[in-house]
Amino acid sequence: MADSPLDVLARTTGALLATGTRALGATWHRVKPLHPEGALRRATITRLGGPIRSGVPWIDDDGEDEALVRVSRALGLPESLPDIHGLAIRVEPAGRPADLLLASTGLGRVTRFVLTAAKRPSGRPLTSLLPYRSPRGPLLVAAAPDSPRTFDLLWAGPVGPWHRFGRLELGEAHGDDLQLSFDPVLNQLPGLSQYDWVRRLREPSYWTARERSGRA
Repeated sequence: MADSPLDVLARTTGALLATGTRALGATWHRVKPLHPEGALRRATITRLGGPIRSGVPWIDDDGEDEALVRVSRALGLPESLPDIHGLAIRVEPAGRPADLLLASTGLGRVTRFVLTAAKRPSGRPLTSLLPYRSPRGPLLVAAAPDSPRTFDLLWAGPVGPWHRFGRLELGEAHGDDLQLSFDPVLNQLPGLSQYDWVRRLREPSYWTARERSGRA
């Protein structure tokens, strides 16, 4: 069966992003081409549930999770300059790692898909940028800062309103982030999966970054 035009575009763009990731690491002599220095923190996620169901049990059910979160700057620019910020969140809802990777964007119908720079991680909302496949259809996850250490957790469809389902609270520092590799393609939350075109777009860059840092 022939690939769709979207799959072909995703594969081509993924290869270009992987090449750019490799070149960025070589140019700046970095072990990690993107998010070169991150702060790894323990965290607590309090899930509140809600009247509007996403179809994903971890989002819809109330509960509490211990988590590990990496807070990082995508390009590693000096802190005095704006950068694209990232929150990488790891939980273990089914006894195995599940990762969510969020990047600073907006929350509007268009801006939820647009990377945006800020000086601080709490300066902008952060979203999954690309949609997951869920029982309801395409779904995005977001973290909206309430303070430098707390974020409201939200979910939405590609164009619909955001629904609050939980709260993330950052805690104490926890070791070296080089020892932990986050990957939302390999480590997926139960009830969420990656569209083929998203996987083809993302995975080459993730593999390139892991290979360069010896974590492939």
